[in-house]
Amino acid sequence: MYRKQDHDQLEFENFYHPFGGKLRSDNRWVRLANAIPWEKLEDHYASLFSKDQGAPAKTFRMALGALIIKEKLNITDEETVEQIRETPYLQYLIGLTEYRDEPPFDPSMMVHFRKRLSPKILAEINEVIVRAALERDKGDGDSDRPCNSDETAPAGTGESSENKGIMMIDASVAPADIAYPTDLNLLNESREKLENIIDVLYDSLKGDIAKPRTYRQRARKDYLVTAKRRKVGTKTIRKAIKKQLQYIRRDIGHIATLLKRGASLDLLSRQQYRSLLVIQEVYRQQKWMYTHKSQTIDNRIVNISQPHVRPIVRGKASAEVEFGAKIMVSRINGYHILEDISWDNVNEATLLQKQIERYRERMGYYPKAVLADKLYRNRDNLKYCKAHNIRLSGPRLGRPLQNDVVDKKQERMDSGMRNAIEGSFGIGKRRYGLSRIMTRRRETSETSISLIILVMNLEKWLRYIFVLILKRYFLCSRWRFSNIL
Repeated sequence: MYRKQDHDQLEFENFYHPFGGKLRSDNRWVRLANAIPWEKLEDHYASLFSKDQGAPAKTFRMALGALIIKEKLNITDEETVEQIRETPYLQYLIGLTEYRDEPPFDPSMMVHFRKRLSPKILAEINEVIVRAALERDKGDGDSDRPCNSDETAPAGTGESSENKGIMMIDASVAPADIAYPTDLNLLNESREKLENIIDVLYDSLKGDIAKPRTYRQRARKDYLVTAKRRKVGTKTIRKAIKKQLQYIRRDIGHIATLLKRGASLDLLSRQQYRSLLVIQEVYRQQKWMYTHKSQTIDNRIVNISQPHVRPIVRGKASAEVEFGAKIMVSRINGYHILEDISWDNVNEATLLQKQIERYRERMGYYPKAVLADKLYRNRDNLKYCKAHNIRLSGPRLGRPLQNDVVDKKQERMDSGMRNAIEGSFGIGKRRYGLSRIMTRRRETSETSISLIILVMNLEKWLRYIFVLILKRYFLCSRWRFSNIL
């Protein structure tokens, strides 16, 4: 059951503080709470619950506020609850009317908050905030374009044949919190999990049949002989993989025999049953790669606890292959929109046209220029941009011209402006934890990524308010100084 919160009672002047005093209106958490339209966004969250059945759920403001605090401070769930318990400003952000020296909820509720606030709901929340920010910034200038540019950027809802604004797009990988996978380590972990499953199934038949022989000590020894070597040749690794595949095949056969003799899969925990299904697919993939002497296969599993994670080939200097979600982000007037999340190694250039159409739906017109890297400049995208009078940044296809001075100058300007979205990924990875997603489930990982993008937009919003306050202060100071003179 969900009960909507009375937002009229949540003014910071009325927030009760037992130690005396009042909350400051210029505090960052107070300004952040006032910047989010809680009432407009609450309906999406309330639709997940029954209107008259069940215990009352935590409010939308408490759920979203707690997740924002976690991502903004880049801390754990337990530390988030402690920070809220100790700080009255954080309690005001999550919707409490008075200071309470007790945890507002158990840290395990953070998992439920991430499940309830799906990426779809967070995308709608981010869309509302970005639209409001673009409407507010209308006519105030744009940090994503030169000051002398005639490309007016803000938001509109009507149709327009004139192209306006600049759209920056790029893709990156949000790595998952997993160890660097190798085939041998993956097979060894699979074998150990199968041995635990055999122990659980055999307990129900103990005394009726002899326990299957798993040769776990010998298998562990065979694994360590290869894993502990500093330099291992290809033949040695292939021989070790063959042995682990044989042990896994024997263990899977023992599990099938135990089930035929009367053991039940109901004895397994949900995690063990899920691991059993994943390990069977891991064995099939590794067996096929071993037989065909190949290192690639479709939908390759690299982690048993997170089977949705795929190897993403990026070709970067720091890491040629990354393991996580591939995110496609667009930047408009300094605000970021998460266009797509994919766990497969998709070509982001194929999504350019869809992203431009979303820009048109959002703004009411096509962009005047799209700043992207060379990967996006294929023939289909160039033809599409030419048909809609859009300039796609980058060098022309084919042989370069002899006197291409104008294009090179424009290319340098576009490259310098496009550094903004590259820097945004750097801020997200170094400041907000986008470099290592700690959640394990696919849905909650996507929620964490969406929250980081949302928090970055809220930070942009707060910086705008701070600059506006400084402008008003200096204008007032100048007026006072002129009156004194």
